[in-house]
Amino acid sequence: MIDDVEVARALHVLAVVHWIGGVGMVTLVALPLARAAASAQQGWALFESIENRFAAQVRWSIPLAGLTGLWMIWRLDLWSRFADPSFWWMDAMALVWAIFMILVFGIEPAAHRFLEAEAARDPAGVLRRLHRVHLVLLTAAAITILGAVAGARGGFFS
Repeated sequence: MIDDVEVARALHVLAVVHWIGGVGMVTLVALPLARAAASAQQGWALFESIENRFAAQVRWSIPLAGLTGLWMIWRLDLWSRFADPSFWWMDAMALVWAIFMILVFGIEPAAHRFLEAEAARDPAGVLRRLHRVHLVLLTAAAITILGAVAGARGGFFS
């Protein structure tokens, strides 16, 4: 019989795959396509349409990843892992999650008008800066995922 922790783990992995997979797609496909568009304005429009659709979806997967992660920590009493350096990836998971929560639910909505105004003046510059930020975020998420997957079973990252 499937227990609540198994369900939480499965939902957690599904949410993370959707969320970080989408960040990967935006970073490695959508932004390069937008930057290579015939005009910077067309590139900005392409990015905006993709990002808006993804943002609506990720507003579900990021909280789901957090809730299921918290559930597993609570149910399995894993709090002490946050103080153990060999479980650095637990801290990294919480930090990456918190950064994305702040970005998606706080900074992005608040900065949307500013970004649109900047993109009206310099769409190529805005796309370049957004691409850099996305690369940093994707790199942090990838390192965290590598550490979590390997470290969860005592692998080389723990």
